[in-house]
Amino acid sequence: MYIFEQTQKINKPLDEVFEFFSKPENLGKITPNWLKFEIKTSPDQTMKKNAVFIYKIKFHNVPMKWKTLITKYEPPYLFVDEQANGPYKKWVHTHTFEEVNGFTIMSDKLEYDLYGGIFKSILHSAFIKNSIEQIFDYRKTIISREFESE
Repeated sequence: MYIFEQTQKINKPLDEVFEFFSKPENLGKITPNWLKFEIKTSPDQTMKKNAVFIYKIKFHNVPMKWKTLITKYEPPYLFVDEQANGPYKKWVHTHTFEEVNGFTIMSDKLEYDLYGGIFKSILHSAFIKNSIEQIFDYRKTIISREFESE
């Protein structure tokens, strides 16, 4: 199993930041174009515990369906999405939000595992680790722009 963690300071209040992340359509804004991300779930689907979201992506030009389940939803402090069906053996993404002196500390913790048996460490080193870092670097940049522009 692998773990990726990232923290970002956002100069906006907690409620405003959490509201942005509680809208599933905003996931498309913070996902790099090279993933060809599409939400297949109804646009009026709301974020809540046990909500299911279905996406299509292209990873290295390979089309994939991805289904996630919101397993925890504690506004405005936390939500967890877990892959119910998709390319990973395990994918648990914990989003936490904390207000400190008028700004928000947003943290992502991603716990994931791959298929591939004895080859998964090679697959991880060659493709997955770098791609996850690129995705989250992109997210960080877009989130900074999103909240600076308001």
